[in-house]
Amino acid sequence: MKILNFKEPLNFMKLKWPAMVLSTLLILGSLISIGTKGINFGLDFTGGIVVELGFEQQADLNKIRTALSENGFPDAVVQYFGTTTDVMIRITPREDQAQVGAQILQAVQTVEQGTVTQRRVDVVGSAVGDELKEDGMLALLAAFIGIMMYVAFRFEWRYSVGAVMALVHDVIITLGMFSLTGMEFDLTVLAALLALVGYSINDTIVVFDRIREMFRKLRDTTVEETVNDAVTSTLSRTVITSGTTALSLVALFFLGGPLLKGFSAALLFGIGIGTYSSIFVASSVAVILGASREDLLPEVIEKEGENTPSL
Repeated sequence: MKILNFKEPLNFMKLKWPAMVLSTLLILGSLISIGTKGINFGLDFTGGIVVELGFEQQADLNKIRTALSENGFPDAVVQYFGTTTDVMIRITPREDQAQVGAQILQAVQTVEQGTVTQRRVDVVGSAVGDELKEDGMLALLAAFIGIMMYVAFRFEWRYSVGAVMALVHDVIITLGMFSLTGMEFDLTVLAALLALVGYSINDTIVVFDRIREMFRKLRDTTVEETVNDAVTSTLSRTVITSGTTALSLVALFFLGGPLLKGFSAALLFGIGIGTYSSIFVASSVAVILGASREDLLPEVIEKEGENTPSL
């Protein structure tokens, strides 16, 4: 199915240097924001107090959030825990930690009918959050290394560098967006970043596959012309895939509740920046590094006696 048809290939490579400048500025801006403002890490990383409550009937999370906000807990994270009658509430550390459980229970009882029981109150230290940060960064690093090895094996090292640079570009700019907006960065956002890496590399591999196919078909064109033809031919597929994914993420962002806002925002923004990087960053870096037709075409081995004239 094609929704975009072009008589002539779009000249994407004409914009490779302006795109490189724009991407460099975005990365530098993101790094400056992260270095100065930092990232608003959620309770998963900073530690806090966890309170688990049991209800006789389905709990109304919106009412609970409102009640907690009105009683001095505006930062409370409220979610179901197992069933709709079990609720877990997480808040940042407090000085009077011994009284927090009772205060939360009292606030919730003002808006909920029936008996509400407090099942446990746990204090999560920051050491756990530090370990999660370290594990998350290691997971991203392992993903980058694995992707670089795969692309280098399947294509060529110039394309491998382009693909990984595009992924680093996407992750840093997405982190910069969270730093600039002050949105909370929790485990769901980290999961979104890992999903973004997979989504972005899939888009890049599709473009690289089409470049290799065009190198075989178009023997009399330059490398930039071949890349333009390949990217243009995948544009319709990219728009359909990104558009349908974005529609579901918009629904999650507005209707999924506070717990999914960060996740959907990270993926929604990441898909946009990832589509841009697949078209301009990955392919442009490969072209700038000197990618050629010979890099992707199989070597022709002449058989012994093949050119010997027959008697």
